[in-house]
Amino acid sequence: MKPNMEWTREEFSAAVTQHSRGMYRAARSLLDCDADAEDAVAQAVLQAWQSLGRLRQPEAVRSWLIKITVNCAYAQRRKQRGALSLDELPQEPAAPEPPRYDGLWSAVAALPPERRAAVTLFYYEDMSLDEIARCLGVPKGTVKSRLARARAQLKEILQEQEGEYGTI
Repeated sequence: MKPNMEWTREEFSAAVTQHSRGMYRAARSLLDCDADAEDAVAQAVLQAWQSLGRLRQPEAVRSWLIKITVNCAYAQRRKQRGALSLDELPQEPAAPEPPRYDGLWSAVAALPPERRAAVTLFYYEDMSLDEIARCLGVPKGTVKSRLARARAQLKEILQEQEGEYGTI
C-alpha cells in the first residue's frame, strides 16, 4: 500500500478480495446461516470503505477488516435475537434430534458462537491470541479459555463421532 495511506478504490478492492474468505469465515462462525454471514460481510465492506481514513497501519488491514466483520456479525445477531415469526413456530413440539456431526467443520460449527469464533480465527485465519482479543473485544485470557474449552468440547464431539461411525 502507499506510504501516505491514501487508498485507491482498486487497492481497497484488492484488500477486500484478498481477505474476503477470512471475513466470511469470521462472520459465519458467529451467525447461523450463510446468507446472514454474507450480509454481515457486505455491511463490513461498506463500513470499512466509509472509515478507511481511520486505518493508520495498512499492514493491519486483515485484522481491521475481520474486526469490522465480527462487529457487524454481532450487531446482526443482536437484531435477530427475539425476532421469531409465528409461522416459524412448530404446531406440535417435536422431540429433539440428537446432533450429528460429519467431520471437523461441522463439529466446530456446533460450538457456541464465542468459542466457534475463537477457533475459526485461531486455526482457520492463523491470527495470534492478541489479534483475536482485539478483534473480539475481549481480554487475551478470555480467548485462551475459549480455545481451551472449545478444544475439550471438540474432543468430546469427535470421540462420540468416532464411536458412532467407527474410526474416522
